[in-house]
Amino acid sequence: MQAITYHRYGPPEVLSLEEIATPTPADNEVLIKVRAASVNPYDWHFMRGKPYAVRIIAGLPKPKSPLLGADVAGEVEAVGKNVTNLKPGDLIFGTCRGAFAEYACAPKSNLAIKPENISFEQAAAVPIAACTALLGLRDKGHIQPGQKVLINGAAGGVGTFGVQIAKAVGAHVTGVCSTRNLEMVRSIGADRVIDYTQQNFTGSTGQKGQSDQYDLILDAVGNHPLSALKRALNPNGICVGAGGTTDDWMLGPIVRMLHSLLLSKFSSRKFVGVLAKTSTADLIALGDLMHAGKIIPVIDRRYPLNQVPEAIRYLEAGHARGKVIIVPNA
Repeated sequence: MQAITYHRYGPPEVLSLEEIATPTPADNEVLIKVRAASVNPYDWHFMRGKPYAVRIIAGLPKPKSPLLGADVAGEVEAVGKNVTNLKPGDLIFGTCRGAFAEYACAPKSNLAIKPENISFEQAAAVPIAACTALLGLRDKGHIQPGQKVLINGAAGGVGTFGVQIAKAVGAHVTGVCSTRNLEMVRSIGADRVIDYTQQNFTGSTGQKGQSDQYDLILDAVGNHPLSALKRALNPNGICVGAGGTTDDWMLGPIVRMLHSLLLSKFSSRKFVGVLAKTSTADLIALGDLMHAGKIIPVIDRRYPLNQVPEAIRYLEAGHARGKVIIVPNA
């Protein structure tokens, strides 16, 4: 089969399209014929081996696995002997190892049946980004109907799902994005949008007028100091950090998480972080929301398998709207 591989850390140029053996599923795994995959910051962090804490998982001094890609949607080709909930021919979505390939293996616990009214490309957009938004809002933020919720980075992968999940719960949603994305963020359900090029939602020094305060902030960008985000929270509000930029190439977001814990100890306002984690139960919950039309994945661009380097380069630039999709047999 054809697959994107890399044997050293670095920029997109380290990736290549190679012919390799089709993997064999372990006892608790499923072999998937990949119909679509999506690109995440997770992928370029592993590709570059940065922040360096990633290499504790990925391998020192070079990648332990040459495969890249996690989000997947496709058809079950074969199952391990302990897999009873899925069978060949089932159409599924979830996370795997090596999604940027024609075939990939995944644990059965990371997969769910794809809703019939959702395409493979839409399904592939969901797992990491939507699960991050769901865990951030539901488990970490304890979102409730009627709350004032702000999504910082509302036009990105996590942000577009965050806006729609918060609206499905019944929150009043404010989305923060750039000028070119204002209408798109409105179209997916935001009650209000803030153009960050014209207004700083944290009400920093020099801004005219008093900023609003929110019950819950999902910060998918990480471009504001925690002290500034504190100003935008109600006295008992919660700010959930869901990735974003970092200048610390050694520990990355771990530094911000530690700062969050420290700040929360001395304030009624809480700062917590969320890490991407997929499960069958959460994928089913998201699938139900998609089936009901309450979540419609936003897709920016599609690339064939041999253009994965270009797709990652585009995502790294930081201007993708929603998700970037890989279609192996395009």
